[in-house]
Amino acid sequence: MLRRSLFTTLCTSVLLASAIPALAVDKQRFASELGTLSLAPVVQGLDHPWALAFLPDGQGMLVTERPGNLRLVSPDGKLSAPLSGVPKVWAQGQGGLLDVALSPDFAQDRLVYLSYAEGGGQGDTAGTAVGRGRLAEDGSGLKDFQVIFRQEPKLSTGNHFGSRLVFDRDGYLFITLGENNVRPTAQDLDKLQGKVVRLYADGRVPEDNPFVGQAGVRPEIWSYGQRNPQGAALNPWSGTLWEGEHGPKGGDELNIIERGKNYGWPLATHGIDYSGQPIPESGGQTAPGTVAPQHVWEKSPGISGLAFYAADRFKPWQHSAFIGALSSQQLIRLQFDGDRVVHEERLLGELKARIRDVRQGPDGYLYVLTDEDQGALYRLGLE
Repeated sequence: MLRRSLFTTLCTSVLLASAIPALAVDKQRFASELGTLSLAPVVQGLDHPWALAFLPDGQGMLVTERPGNLRLVSPDGKLSAPLSGVPKVWAQGQGGLLDVALSPDFAQDRLVYLSYAEGGGQGDTAGTAVGRGRLAEDGSGLKDFQVIFRQEPKLSTGNHFGSRLVFDRDGYLFITLGENNVRPTAQDLDKLQGKVVRLYADGRVPEDNPFVGQAGVRPEIWSYGQRNPQGAALNPWSGTLWEGEHGPKGGDELNIIERGKNYGWPLATHGIDYSGQPIPESGGQTAPGTVAPQHVWEKSPGISGLAFYAADRFKPWQHSAFIGALSSQQLIRLQFDGDRVVHEERLLGELKARIRDVRQGPDGYLYVLTDEDQGALYRLGLE
């Protein structure tokens, strides 16, 4: 116990002092409206990294790689071998190992949650699954991994899995689910495509979910009419769940997710089909009974990971949201007046990399993942 306490204290001081040796090498600087950005590599050579989560007490970070590996990054920037105990994933197209999140009670239970594409559907199709396992004390693997949720039916041939994991302040687990590129399913309440679901941490369905007890309706559903939500985060000031999703050709959306609401896809969209034709089911940018986006990009940046900035380290960033962009290869910063977006800034375009995830670290820096064959984890701050 004493040895672990000394190790934890040392790691905490290393992380919070930002004294990570690898970060002193190859630092890049970029201009921004709020000052000079300083970007430093933490780990390079990752295989299409998708998400990261910070372990408490300066123990490092967990990073997922889409082909199926979960890695531990130590406080001094060392990359572990792939952890054991990770489920087999369906690594085709956009599928694979996706999001990672820690239990709200991680300090006591050491549970790590993973979302991933799971095969087994008819005709080699797949769907999103979520499970949890206990991180070994030495960080070498997950023990007793159990699946707690499966998207049903399995319809994806390689597209639109979602899938972000967010715990709210009451410990409920929200999972964002793509419509598997089968558009009408987002409006079908007997299917789990194109939905945000709400569960207890062990996968049970809360009795106060909006559709519990209705015949022919999946009780897990919290909201519906989503297309491919690849970003989600809890707003730290309001406690509300925000979600970012890909439109088709145009029409990426930022939404505030509310109980039982319909977010419109494919009945309403600001985008068109990749063929250049209108979406067949759409009647335009709005539809009766649906919620309009909180913010929309008429030209799709391909938004992904979402993080609100609430740290004290870089005060100019406070009350901003940061969003990774895949197709435009940028980090997007949004400023708000209340919940309304009033300004947008595009960052890191010179990096020329698909930004898959962004998270605020416990040291007040932003951490950014690039989705490439030789992907990287960077630390970003203001000078």
